[in-house]
Amino acid sequence: MDKNKNFTFIDLFCGCGGFSKGLEAAGHNCLLGIDFDQHAVESFKHNHKNAKGMHMDITKLKKSELLRILDNQKVDMVVGGPPCQGFSTVGRGDINDERNSLFKHFIRVVRILNPKIVIFENVTGILAQKNEFTLKQIFKEFEKLGFNMSAEVLDASDFGVPSRRRRTIIMGVKNDIPLFPKPLKKKVNAKSVFDKINKLKNPINHDLQTAQIKNPLDQKRLKHIPAGMGIRYQRDEEKYLPKKLRYDVNWETLREHRFRQTRLQRIPLDTPAPTILTSRSMYYHPIENRYLTTREAAGLQSFPLQFEFHGPLSAQFRQIGNAVPPKLAQEIGKVIKNFSFKKKKAIKALDAKKLSSKAFVYKENKYA
Repeated sequence: MDKNKNFTFIDLFCGCGGFSKGLEAAGHNCLLGIDFDQHAVESFKHNHKNAKGMHMDITKLKKSELLRILDNQKVDMVVGGPPCQGFSTVGRGDINDERNSLFKHFIRVVRILNPKIVIFENVTGILAQKNEFTLKQIFKEFEKLGFNMSAEVLDASDFGVPSRRRRTIIMGVKNDIPLFPKPLKKKVNAKSVFDKINKLKNPINHDLQTAQIKNPLDQKRLKHIPAGMGIRYQRDEEKYLPKKLRYDVNWETLREHRFRQTRLQRIPLDTPAPTILTSRSMYYHPIENRYLTTREAAGLQSFPLQFEFHGPLSAQFRQIGNAVPPKLAQEIGKVIKNFSFKKKKAIKALDAKKLSSKAFVYKENKYA
């Protein structure tokens, strides 16, 4: 690996900048972040001092304006998370479908800037066999621009992130073969996050007052729940809650005889936390009887302790829950330093029936 091989990049649909923060930690240089969420862009700008942040609708971004903002700087890489809802296994999966507008503009920007690398992330469901046609159309669009395409499902907890988060990472490289990081040998448990925060004198985004539970009954119930546990099944309720605090439900009439989502779910201490979502009421502190603070949720997503989030509390949690964990992005940023951009022999495409497996590779004209 060439540790000095650093790439310039822009981050589309950047959110608060988890993806770009991780790539920067690997040595790459973020030039620009664009997002429609004003609070997220405020966070991005505050935490990316050397990059420009733009709050705007990407569909309104003109070529001339983009080039002016970049001031003729060469862009090696375009990253982001473009939505792909408009591809359908029923319909034609047309790239010009209006529901694909944002994805189409991601491709438009790539076409304008002509980078050597594109990286974008999506939900794991995009690899399901039922979405085979979707992936073929997406890859075909990038292959038209000269990219060799590949994808893998990566679990953030395998890469130094103290929470689990499985996402599909799709990568395209010109004149080289896409590479993905290998899982690290040791996972980081959630306890490490709380220990680090507790050692800080005045941690930012750590308002304990707003993390208090307003429902008195839930306050009483939570006192009986140990770290890593919660209430989803009747057996959980009977194990942890005294009769006077149990839920007034008939478990036999509930669908699948359970709550749809676990209630009073405390974060574990000895393992990575569950996937951190956009709602602050999903998880509770492992020991104290309260919700997580922004700082704690961000730490579980591997954001640096000095990363500051802007906007109201709901906006901060939305930024955290939507972000690519920086530590995962950092490991991706390290491995892409191995690209030589010298033409290599094409990889044979995997059978379409294997699309739901962890990894796959498509090559141009293999499925035409």
